[in-house]
Amino acid sequence: MTCSFADEVNETRSLLATAWGTLPHALRGPTQFLGRHYAGCGATIGVMPRCDFTCAACYLGEGSNRTSPLPMVEVKAQVQTLRRWLGPAGNLQLTDAEITLRPETELIELIAYARAAGLVPMVMTHGETFRRKPGLLERLMTEGGLTEVCFHIDTTMRGRRDHYTNSASETDLNGLRAEFAETIRTARRRTGLRLEAASTVTVTRLNLEGIPAIVRWFLANADAFKMVSFQPIAAVGRTDPRLEAVSPDQVWSRIAKGADDPLLLRGEGSLGHPACGRFVQGLAVRRRDGVALVPLYRRDDADEMSFLRRLLDRVGGTSFRLDTRGRAIRRIAHVFRPHTAFLLRHGLPYFWRLARRAGTLHARYFCIASHHFMNATEIASPLGIERRSVCVFRVPIDGRLEPMCAVNAGGMRARFYESAEGAASPGKAAK
Repeated sequence: MTCSFADEVNETRSLLATAWGTLPHALRGPTQFLGRHYAGCGATIGVMPRCDFTCAACYLGEGSNRTSPLPMVEVKAQVQTLRRWLGPAGNLQLTDAEITLRPETELIELIAYARAAGLVPMVMTHGETFRRKPGLLERLMTEGGLTEVCFHIDTTMRGRRDHYTNSASETDLNGLRAEFAETIRTARRRTGLRLEAASTVTVTRLNLEGIPAIVRWFLANADAFKMVSFQPIAAVGRTDPRLEAVSPDQVWSRIAKGADDPLLLRGEGSLGHPACGRFVQGLAVRRRDGVALVPLYRRDDADEMSFLRRLLDRVGGTSFRLDTRGRAIRRIAHVFRPHTAFLLRHGLPYFWRLARRAGTLHARYFCIASHHFMNATEIASPLGIERRSVCVFRVPIDGRLEPMCAVNAGGMRARFYESAEGAASPGKAAK
């Protein structure tokens, strides 16, 4: 989908205003990015309900592996529903159980379709399929246009076909993380194309103390990965009930230790309700005694909060992720040129202060996030109802955008699979 920059700006601004209007005034802080830079994040469902792993922490129901994938026409309808909500260059997670088990040609077709619709698809995967099928990642990039991928790696996972399946500590998995980092670098080098990578980590009481080492590893490999998301376990799906949950505060105390900054949350941002997630955007910096994350902004600095607010007022929602190099240059001229004076007067001093905090100009962008999913008891509580009303992570079901927590903990996923399987027939076309 191509349209003029003016049309894209107008559509984005309209969708951001709608998202901002859903937020209670108490949540409209200076580092709130919902309605200021993003309209939300969407995910698919039913694309591939099956998984070849048997992880101890799993949001899927018992019937998932007996459910057939949706026909492509129904998946594409989900993409269009999400496009109307998210707007140009919206965040789309291509996920379900293990999406890379879908036939390669169909996965390529889906990635290309999402991009043509104006969304940025990210393939969410355990990554094992890429290990078994060398060259698949490059094919998704060259034939489908894939630019974003996310690997889930942690000790709750069961299903890898080597010694990593029995890893007792998160440090034991650093060799696997290094393998995926090299896979990313190799794919970029062989194709000459851009590929952004992230990783997700389920957190329980058992691997909580491994978080600092995970953070240090990712900061040291920020050339390959741009983000890591920690997800405290929620009692949903077929998750082992013996696994003990941890709180977001416990997670972030360990993240701060790994990032070498006890006051790391001075750089905290949010997307929607703060009880649903947190993130710190920063610069991954190598120092003589290790690595650190230097936040891009600090909430206790009035000048930086003023600059962030005024910057988002002017160019919030701008994205280059679907642009070719030439189109990105034209977008910069169209979007940023009217604000040249502001950027020179306020942007340059901000970047100077940031460089001084980092202590170097040789740093890479990195984001650390946590996502806090709810269980059935939590979604029914007053706070859970409030969180669902401003949910930024939604799934299209029967044309409606449903909160992911309601899908997983409220039984919607199981009912969707049952309905989808009931509607399927032996003669149903795959497309």
